[in-house]
Amino acid sequence: MPGKKGAWSPQGTVDLKLDLRPPLESAKELQNKDSSLLDGSPSELPVLEKTQGITAFQALIHLIKCNVGTGVLGLPLAVKNAGLLVGPLSLLAMGFVACHCMHILVRSAQRFCHRLNKPFMDYGETVMRGLEASPSSWLRDHAHWGRHLVTFFLIFTQLGFCCVYIVFLADNLKQVVEAVNGTTTNCQNNETVVLTPTMDSRLYMLAFLPFLLLLVLIRNLRVLSIFSMLANISMLVSLIIIAQYIAQVLPLENKMKDTRRFPAILSLGMSIITALYIGIAVLGYLRFGDDIKASITLNLPNCWLYQSVKLLYIAGILCSYALQFYVPAEIIIPFAISQVSKRWALLLELFVRFAMVCLTCILAILVPRLDLVLSLVGSMSSSALALIIPPLLEITTYYSEGMSPLTIAKDALISILGFLGFVVGTYQALHELIQPEHPVTFSNSTIFIQAKWHST
Repeated sequence: MPGKKGAWSPQGTVDLKLDLRPPLESAKELQNKDSSLLDGSPSELPVLEKTQGITAFQALIHLIKCNVGTGVLGLPLAVKNAGLLVGPLSLLAMGFVACHCMHILVRSAQRFCHRLNKPFMDYGETVMRGLEASPSSWLRDHAHWGRHLVTFFLIFTQLGFCCVYIVFLADNLKQVVEAVNGTTTNCQNNETVVLTPTMDSRLYMLAFLPFLLLLVLIRNLRVLSIFSMLANISMLVSLIIIAQYIAQVLPLENKMKDTRRFPAILSLGMSIITALYIGIAVLGYLRFGDDIKASITLNLPNCWLYQSVKLLYIAGILCSYALQFYVPAEIIIPFAISQVSKRWALLLELFVRFAMVCLTCILAILVPRLDLVLSLVGSMSSSALALIIPPLLEITTYYSEGMSPLTIAKDALISILGFLGFVVGTYQALHELIQPEHPVTFSNSTIFIQAKWHST
């Protein structure tokens, strides 16, 4: 919720699919089974909630994992560029705005679920229903295009980040292998390392492919929560290692079961994420100052303790791939298997899953400036999904019921802010794409950067 790109989230999108059930039952089947429970009464809804979905803790794990990725490693550089005052305040403000927009989506989805007597509603359908409730006849007539637009952005964004995950995995493992001969157990000295050439990073990408193919066979969010937990633990440990290093030498060294609890889980998760972002960003910049690299891992000493940061991030991102893959898979696969008979459904599902994974791997191998392409994707898709659409959705959903001018002005301001990010981010990405003479850098990870370790 997605930084790193044209929006707040390091993963670049707001994944608010409120269907917290295992993906094996269709909505129609659930409605047929439990239609007596779906009248919206508080006394009966808990029965449905106790039999379906993931727990609040599992939802919190997924929420944090979807929003904490490689982008946090580049935040100290962002503070350097923005300033020690403006940088943290901007992170805090964007965290608040992003959380507010997510609450808008949740409230709107819950409102339409209650109106239409439905157990759940995803992002695309929520936008479609919002347009159907709009006072504009033109928007009502073209409401289905709102759903298609959101679906396109979600697939485009999530598969794009799956591509960058593959690049991150390959290049970080390559760096660890190339520096293994110069890695020591002495973390006090930060000496320059002469890298030992090894095989091309594209071969590392292919080496990860079998593991990714196995991971995407997991279709249940409950099972995926285990991998999300492993990813969170891996990244948490690596961030703790980073934090203890930058702190010890600072100049200042003196799909839930109870869906009604989701807003509270959302606020808690975003508070944790925002605090983490600001803490790493500020401490990292205070420690290294103008010497801060595009990824803070490049500023760490070349010893095994800090090399383990890359290895832990590799493990975390590997576990995260399946979760990022879940959203486009849940959109594409049901449509694909609906076109064939039941006997071919499982075979087609496996084929589509494998084909999508191979596609992300092929794009990671073939696209020469993947960092800028994904920056472009993030600026376009993430700004739209996270900042532009939710405020407009609130207006279309509640306008007929009466909205204060202040609320309308607030929503308009957020959408304008998102649109500015869309325009500026897209222009910047396109400008850098047509400037091949500029060196390739990737601000959200350690890839495409020569690992030269300078003494502190």
